Amino acid sequence: MMPVLPAADRIDDMIRRALEEDLDAAGDITTAATVPPDRKARAVIAARKAGVMAGIPVALRVFQLVDPRLDVTERRNDGAKVAPGDVVLELEGSAASILIGERVALNFLGHLSGVATATAALVAAVAHTPARICCTRKTTPGLRALEKYAVRCGGGVNHRMGLFDAILIKDNHIAAAGGVAASIRAARAVVGKGTKLEVEVDTLAQLDEALAEGVDQVLLDNMTTAQLKEAVAKVNRRAITEASGSITAATAGAIAESGVDLLSVGWITHSAPSLDVGLDFKNGSL
Repeated sequence: MMPVLPAADRIDDMIRRALEEDLDAAGDITTAATVPPDRKARAVIAARKAGVMAGIPVALRVFQLVDPRLDVTERRNDGAKVAPGDVVLELEGSAASILIGERVALNFLGHLSGVATATAALVAAVAHTPARICCTRKTTPGLRALEKYAVRCGGGVNHRMGLFDAILIKDNHIAAAGGVAASIRAARAVVGKGTKLEVEVDTLAQLDEALAEGVDQVLLDNMTTAQLKEAVAKVNRRAITEASGSITAATAGAIAESGVDLLSVGWITHSAPSLDVGLDFKNGSL
């Protein structure tokens, strides 16, 4: 099943802000100075390295907003694996319009495909287990909806979207509330049983305290694989188990083998390397 993009108006808002940042009031002064306004061109956007694509419809929409007269065709779908040279978009129309949209489109496409590619590598590392890879709220301000979409394109799943849709009691909440039990009781008194409640624990003793109070999910933070195995045994399916802390493609497999349900990884959204993609005019198109 294909991941669902964020709402069209939200995507358009992100794109318009990116174009405004790039063009400001003066517009593309280089293109205006060098390319005749009536010059037509054909171009392709292609992968320059292997990866998993995400954001192809976003890149397409960039060019539509720059110039609705451009003919833009998708040649790959989001979630597709690509090799160097694989074409993902073809464009035809005003050369100036293509140049104006080029960098913004590539920025979205490269970043989101980088997120999808990083996620896919982790998903592959845990494929021999039932565990799933999920993202966090460690996202680029303003781009969370798209970055979480890219995680899904890479085969991962989303954690909560924000502070509004689930309770996650973390270490600072625990410190401010006066302990694990006190923080859980305070949260339950406000939201009752209808809202998902997760608590972060750093030790097995804290886990015992959380289980005694009753929670939906436990975040096992920076535990060794031995501790994770013991924690999973203690939980005994009474709650969803989630491991976090310095998870890489090299360590994910062993962590997943502990029996945890989820591996939450912040770097796949905040630090994933951008996938190298480029736009090139076709020979003889000018």
